[in-house]
Amino acid sequence: MNDIWWQTTGEGNCHLVLLHGWGLNAQVWDCITPELSAHFTLHLVDLPGYGRSVGFGALSLDEMAEMVLEKAPMQAIWLGWSLGGLVASQVALRHPERVQALVNVASSPCFAAHDDWPGIKPEVLSGFQQQLSDDFQRTVERFLALQTMGTESARQDARALKQTVLSLPMPSSEVLNGGLEILKTADLRQPLAELSLPFLRMYGRLDGLVPRKIVPLLDTLWSQSESVMFDKAAHAPFISHPQAFCAPLVALKAQLQN
Repeated sequence: MNDIWWQTTGEGNCHLVLLHGWGLNAQVWDCITPELSAHFTLHLVDLPGYGRSVGFGALSLDEMAEMVLEKAPMQAIWLGWSLGGLVASQVALRHPERVQALVNVASSPCFAAHDDWPGIKPEVLSGFQQQLSDDFQRTVERFLALQTMGTESARQDARALKQTVLSLPMPSSEVLNGGLEILKTADLRQPLAELSLPFLRMYGRLDGLVPRKIVPLLDTLWSQSESVMFDKAAHAPFISHPQAFCAPLVALKAQLQN
């Protein structure tokens, strides 16, 4: 039977579900797990088809969200990075009663660029889909390099991401294509404007995949949410700036418990 890999760890009286990004797996959180497990009960998840959650094909955003929710605690803070941010957002939209707070990290409600919206050019995402079938490993490595570009620790951050990918079986090209399809087509800008639960957004100023120009646009569109910008971080702020990254999460927990 297909099953999602799920690990629970930590001491805290508040549950925190962590959802990774495209091509990766839950080991990407290793650099912040020790810090966060003192404050939270952490739920580390390999999204269906990634890492140790094997036996899945390409899934829609809704299917992915529902599958992850099945194994989740009744109430938790949901944190999603990049593609994981879309999954966590979908859970919050469909089942707000299960979500104490939503945290999006280096994630966009609409990754693809449109006339009035900064993002990744659709042809770049289509190019990645084409390259996946030609040279699978190299395409994933290029995508990882893009995620750390511009930071002072870019080389070691890229190495950390690459180790996370290579430490476990690679997702199938069908699963990776399905993930790119979600990045290419999802648009949660309007639905999330209606969200009434606590909503924290975290960004890296040097992010090459989620342009910082979206931050003020979303500050306006989602006036109920709060944004944090890490000046010297790119697409993986929890790897380049682990301590600074954990601080707003601990503050969010305190806020929820007051």
